[in-house]
Amino acid sequence: MLQILNNIQHKDLRVFTQRGAQWGDDIMSAPATVDEFRKLQAHYPIVFQPDGQGGFAPAVLFGLQHGENLFLNEQGWDADYLPLSVQRLPFAIGVADDELRMMVDMDSKRIAHGAEGEAVFLPQGGTSDLTEHANSVLRTLHEGLQATADFVQTLRQHDLLEPFVLDVERPDGSHGQLTGFYFIHEERLAALDTATVAMLHQADYLQPIYMVIASLSNFPVLIKRHLAREV
Repeated sequence: MLQILNNIQHKDLRVFTQRGAQWGDDIMSAPATVDEFRKLQAHYPIVFQPDGQGGFAPAVLFGLQHGENLFLNEQGWDADYLPLSVQRLPFAIGVADDELRMMVDMDSKRIAHGAEGEAVFLPQGGTSDLTEHANSVLRTLHEGLQATADFVQTLRQHDLLEPFVLDVERPDGSHGQLTGFYFIHEERLAALDTATVAMLHQADYLQPIYMVIASLSNFPVLIKRHLAREV
């Protein structure tokens, strides 16, 4: 249940900041913004998935099946960068009285009950460092969403997205498949005319396109982690 965050109703609210399945991090993927691609491609495959509204949205993969996050271990999250969409939790942006407002999901597993977790507000009512950071993440995420939508729309205009099937062979000889996601079609990208390439460059889209392509080198590592957990 989303509520508008305020220092009266939520004066004693505390949040778990650790990483682990018990705090809701057992997720296979998370949304990503185009401004994050450079940092994300060092760790995760960047793919595109249908958004349920006839379009596509970029996402990073943490696992190969529902509920699987192969970056979680006993120490926490085994990667140097977390997508903004993960960093923000349990907070979100909402609209109230035609204004953007900071919201909190009271059903999130990150909501602490009792004295555990980190305080959202200071004793005198001011926001804590945790809340200030979350607010900054939300602003950056919000600003990145429109740029990401424009980027994806450009990819679609030039027919640069294609579905793929990832086949994973298990040690026992059986196979598993990852479906429902899209890649950038490299042959169509290479065949674009000079004017279109110049347009992509001017729009600062070439770099994120190649970041997506480079991120696919993370699939072998992801598969290796997946198979190691099945042993």
